Amino acid sequence: MPRFSVQSLTALETCHPDLVRLFMAVIEHVNCKILCGHRTEAEQQAVYRAGKSRLQWPDSHHNRWLSEAVDVAPCPIEWRDRERFFYLAGFVMAFAARMKIDLRWGGDWDGDMTTRNNQLDDLVHFELTTGGTA
Repeated sequence: MPRFSVQSLTALETCHPDLVRLFMAVIEHVNCKILCGHRTEAEQQAVYRAGKSRLQWPDSHHNRWLSEAVDVAPCPIEWRDRERFFYLAGFVMAFAARMKIDLRWGGDWDGDMTTRNNQLDDLVHFELTTGGTA
């Protein structure tokens, strides 16, 4: 059974309890790594300047305490293998629905189950849409 590394657990501890609950269930079935939970002002501004976020501090869900967003990648990480990110996202979104957690994925921002209309693909990004459990 997959397990989170200490680094992943440390990042996950900065997240909203619903995200913790969700990804602790996900890791029992799919090997993945938590890349980022909460972001400080300096971290948010750095990802904004790098074009990896369209939001400046403090407007990202990552900037809340506890973070209402988490970045997660399938393991092993192969950045060019988009299909693995889609596979993980389908699994995560299904688990979230089953657990009654309102979640948005950065590969389908408008939630219409169409991924080709995204202006910004953030395939590692998952965020709460209502601030917690529905």
